[in-house]
Amino acid sequence: MSTQSFEIPAEFRDFADKSVDQARNAFGTFLNGAVKTSEQLRNSASTVQSTLHAAVLKSLDHAKTNADTTFDYAQRVVRAKDPREAFEIQSEFFKTQFAALQAQAKEYGALAQSAAR
Repeated sequence: MSTQSFEIPAEFRDFADKSVDQARNAFGTFLNGAVKTSEQLRNSASTVQSTLHAAVLKSLDHAKTNADTTFDYAQRVVRAKDPREAFEIQSEFFKTQFAALQAQAKEYGALAQSAAR
């Protein structure tokens, strides 16, 4: 019995070889992009985590400051000699607290901007 010899045409082999090279290059490009994206996500996560930590610490600091200011205000009102003095203390408290809240909001805005970078 004679066996017939089957040969793959050279053009087909060249085409298949080029296709494999193109697929290898495309996969390498994809993999490099995935690694870069992973590194960027890690850096972003680290930035977000540190910004969130800073925001929590800032919130606790503001809460303490606001509570201390409120307790001081309450103590001053209790010690007021007459309603006029109590009203002046209250007006002063509202002005200073409004300014403090504006400053605190700016600090949170700055933290948010730094996180967005």
